[in-house]
Amino acid sequence: MNSNASELSAAIGAKVRAERQGREWTLDRLADVAGVSRRMIINVEQGTANPSVTTLLRISDALGIGLQALVAVPQTKPVKVVRSGAGTALWTGPGGGRGVLLAGTAPPDVLELWDWTLAPGDRHDSEAHVRGTKEILQVHEGTVTIQIAGQTEVLEAGDAISFASDVAHSYANEGSEGARFSLTVFEPGVGAGGKSEASHD
Repeated sequence: MNSNASELSAAIGAKVRAERQGREWTLDRLADVAGVSRRMIINVEQGTANPSVTTLLRISDALGIGLQALVAVPQTKPVKVVRSGAGTALWTGPGGGRGVLLAGTAPPDVLELWDWTLAPGDRHDSEAHVRGTKEILQVHEGTVTIQIAGQTEVLEAGDAISFASDVAHSYANEGSEGARFSLTVFEPGVGAGGKSEASHD
């Protein structure tokens, strides 16, 4: 990991540990509720893991705090500005694409804004979100192929799509040029109680 990634991993680890201990949960309990291994929880808390977006979402859902709270400094003002280039990159594709979390709201109804780039050949497969989650996506550059529970849609620059994302879905760039899109994710009822059935991205 580079220095920025190491700092992010350390910050996430400290946040997970504080949230877990604040609930008086054992490592085993968090692992069980999140649906990840105890070893992964230990590695995340120690800042030695480079967890996938799916793993981070499982942990944040289990803690009921939302992904934005897990990866960012807590917001203490009613308005928060994220300057260009200051978002948190949580996914990197083999071709160099990136999924950057730009902003998000606090639970219980979490809204996230992402900026995605996909290099030619890049693909991101996502598990189903928790029940009731929805996404809105608009392509700014290139062509993006989206699969939603077996249905395939090919979007070009300017096209937009909205869909229920509590099913498996994916974003791919099957073209020869780079692609870029904005993604908004709405996840209702985070922290409302009960175990998440699945996680997203």
